Amino acid sequence: MKYLLTDIETDRLTFRVLEENDFETWKPLFYEADAIKFLVLDATKSVDELCRYWFDKAFHRYENDLGGMNVLIDKLTGQFIGQCGLLIQDYEGVDFMEVGYSILPAHWGKGYASEAAIKCKEEAFHRNYTDHLRSIVHVDNIGSAAVALKNGMQLERKIDDYEGAPINMFGISKKRFIAQSDKR
Repeated sequence: MKYLLTDIETDRLTFRVLEENDFETWKPLFYEADAIKFLVLDATKSVDELCRYWFDKAFHRYENDLGGMNVLIDKLTGQFIGQCGLLIQDYEGVDFMEVGYSILPAHWGKGYASEAAIKCKEEAFHRNYTDHLRSIVHVDNIGSAAVALKNGMQLERKIDDYEGAPINMFGISKKRFIAQSDKR
C-alpha cells in the first residue's frame, strides 16, 4: 500500500489504516451538510450510502497504490479523530499528490487537521514521494483553506469545476518547503 503513512505519529496523533470496523465511527461526518458539500458528495444519498462510498473509495485507493487516508487516533484517549493522508489525484490527465484531510465534527477546531496535514507534507517530501504537493479545497471551505495555509501552502489557482465543484488549489514545492524549514 504505497504512500500510506501508518508508521508515523505527531505529538497528539497516531496514524493507522482504515478498517471496515471503523464504519459506524466515521458516519457522523455525513450528518453534516457542509461536509457533504465540501467533499462534493451526493446529498440525496443516505448517511450509510455516503459512508459506504467513502469506504469503497478508500479501499480502492489502498488496493491500487493511489495513496489513501490514514485514520487519526488521539494518543491520550484512543479516540478516532478523523482521517488524513497522501492521495494520488488527477486534473486534466495529469497525476499529482494531494494532502487530504477530514475530521469528525466533534473534533473540529482543535488543530488536528493542521497537525496531521503538516506531518503528511513533511513525510511526502522527506520520503521523496513528490516535488510538489497540493490540497484541493472547496471554495466555501474556509476551515480547510486555513489548514492549507498553515501547512505552508499558497493558493495556486481557482478551478470553476473540479469533479463538479468550484475549488481552490493550494500547493507547495519541495524547494519552498526546504526554504521554510531552513528559516526555523
